Amino acid sequence: MAKFELRLPKMGESVAEATITSWLKEVGDTIELDEAVVEIATDKVDSEVPSEVEGVLLEKRFDVDDVVQVGDVLAIIETEGEDIPSTSSIATEIMETNQPVEHVEQTISIARETVSSAFTSNDSRFYSPLVKNIAKEEGVSQEELGAINGTGKDGRVTKNDILDYVESRAGKSREIQQEQKPIVPVPPIQMPKASDAPIVTSGEDEIIEMTRMGKLIAHHMVESVQTSAHVQSFIEADVTKIWNWRKKVKDTFMKREGENLTFTPIFMEAIAKALRDFPMMNISVKGDTIIKKKNINLGMAASLPDGNLIVPVIKNADQLNLVGMTKQVNDLANRARLNQLKPDEIQGGTYTVTNVGTFGSIMGTPIINQPQVGILALGAIRKVPAVIETPEGDFIGIRYKMFLSHSYDHRVVNGALGGQFVRAVKDYLEAWDINREI
Repeated sequence: MAKFELRLPKMGESVAEATITSWLKEVGDTIELDEAVVEIATDKVDSEVPSEVEGVLLEKRFDVDDVVQVGDVLAIIETEGEDIPSTSSIATEIMETNQPVEHVEQTISIARETVSSAFTSNDSRFYSPLVKNIAKEEGVSQEELGAINGTGKDGRVTKNDILDYVESRAGKSREIQQEQKPIVPVPPIQMPKASDAPIVTSGEDEIIEMTRMGKLIAHHMVESVQTSAHVQSFIEADVTKIWNWRKKVKDTFMKREGENLTFTPIFMEAIAKALRDFPMMNISVKGDTIIKKKNINLGMAASLPDGNLIVPVIKNADQLNLVGMTKQVNDLANRARLNQLKPDEIQGGTYTVTNVGTFGSIMGTPIINQPQVGILALGAIRKVPAVIETPEGDFIGIRYKMFLSHSYDHRVVNGALGGQFVRAVKDYLEAWDINREI
C-alpha cells in the first residue's frame, strides 16, 4: 500500500491561503479519482479540492475553520500499488536542478517574515497572516486581538471573528461619540435623519445572518461607491436584426455545436469590439496613476442559487469568434451556478457586463467592479412601436429594442468618452449582418 499527500493547490497569483469550510469525506471513506474531498473558501471564491488518486482517506490534517497555506498537506490518502511521489519530494528535486525556484522560495520566506513582523501579539494563540493583516489595517491593538473570542480550532481567531469585532467596535465608537456630544438646543421643527433612526425589531421578525459571500459583496459594493464617482449614460438600441437572425440560426447552431445560442455572447462580442475602439475604457486606477490594460477581459455577472452574484471572466474576449464566445459564456455560467469556478476564473477582469434584463428590468445603474472604471447593464429586449426612416418616408413599425445602461468612473472617464463608448456598442448591435454565417 502507498500513501499520497493531498495538498492545497495554487489558486491564483493573489491567493496564498484558504479556510477549510467542510470535509466531504471522512477517515475510512473510499475516494475516486477527481472526486471532491474538502471544501475551501478564499477571499475570491468558494471551491473544492479534488483527489488526484483513487484510494481510502487515511488522515485529515486540518479541521473546519482552519486556515491553510498553499502547498500544505490537507490529507493522507492510502492507495494501492507503489509509492506515489509526494509534492514535497518533487519540489525538492526541482529546487535542486532549478536555482531560480530557490531564489523565489527565499523571497517568499522573507516576505512572510516581513508580514509577520508587521503585527505581533504577546499571547500564545496562533494568528494567520490574513488575521494579522486585517488587524494591522484596522488598527486593532495586541490587547484587543488577544481579547477576541475565537471560533476556530483551539479558540483560534478566524477572519469572520476579527471582521465582526471591527464592525462591533465601529458601532460602539459611534455610540461613544454620540454620548460625548455637547448638549445644544434642538430646532423645534428639525426632523431626525433616516440614518440616525434606530432599527426596531419585534418577536415576529426573523434575524438572518448574512452569508460569507454576502458580506464580501456588501463590503465591495460600499467600497466601490466610496471610491469611484459614478456617472451613468443610457442609450436605446434596436436589436431587431439580431432577434430575427438568432431565431433563424439557433436550432442549427444547437445541432452543430451542442450549445444554446443566447443573446449574451452576441452582446459580449459587440462590447469587446467597442473596448478595442476605446481603449481608455479598458483601464484601472491605482492611486494617481492610470493602468491601461493590454488584454480585454470581460467580466460577466452570473446569478448564484443563493441569490448572490459572482463575476467569472472571459479572458481575451476580443480574440474569440462567436462560437468560442458562446462556449465560454455557457461554460462559465453553468459552472458558476454549480459553484465549480476556479479562483483564476474570477480574476483579471478589465470591464464588466451585467444582464439586468434577465429579471425583466429595462435599465439599471450598476456599481463598478473595482478597480475597473466601467460596467454595462443590458436591459430586457422589448417589442415596441417605433418610427422607421426609409427613403420613401417615415412609418410606424414593430421593433425589438433594449436599453444599454453604462456606469463609469467620472474621475478618469468624462461624459464624452462614456457616451461614445456605449454609442459604439449600440452601433455594432444595430449593424448586425442578418446573413452572417457561423
